[in-house]
Amino acid sequence: MSPPGSASTQIGDHWIDVSYSRPILRGRQDIFGSGDDYGKQITAGAPLWRVGANVTTRIKTEADLEINGVRVPAGEYSFFIDLKEGAWTAVISKQRFMTSFSREQVAAGITWGAYGYSPEHDVVRAPMSISSRDMSVDQMTIFFADVTDTSGHLGVVWGDQMGVLEFELAE
Repeated sequence: MSPPGSASTQIGDHWIDVSYSRPILRGRQDIFGSGDDYGKQITAGAPLWRVGANVTTRIKTEADLEINGVRVPAGEYSFFIDLKEGAWTAVISKQRFMTSFSREQVAAGITWGAYGYSPEHDVVRAPMSISSRDMSVDQMTIFFADVTDTSGHLGVVWGDQMGVLEFELAE
């Protein structure tokens, strides 16, 4: 079981919080893979990456955000990444999720991690800027960077890969 993690930032007078589990490389090399196998080890048969381990990663925002030109109303959402080599796509979803596993709930369309995910609940899909790092981050980390009173970046780093999603306050 991977340990819990969280990331929070304040933008204007509002908070944005992310809760997730932090998997560790534990000696695994090239966790993302390449070619047709890119991302398959991480998703383990799910259609998307749950951006962590264990339960579904959650984003809670007190402010309306704009991501990739789409308004994301204040609320709580699931956060996934569609992993393609050279192109990560952030997925913010309003699909229900469970905090303890139940096959019946997965069958009913409630996510466990990213199992049971359905795109019909997507609020926004947005391209992420991705890059390779010169060092390897052992424990997956989600963080906020370059935050101002009106915008910021949400980053995900693991191994030598990093993806960054831009967001701003909605007008």
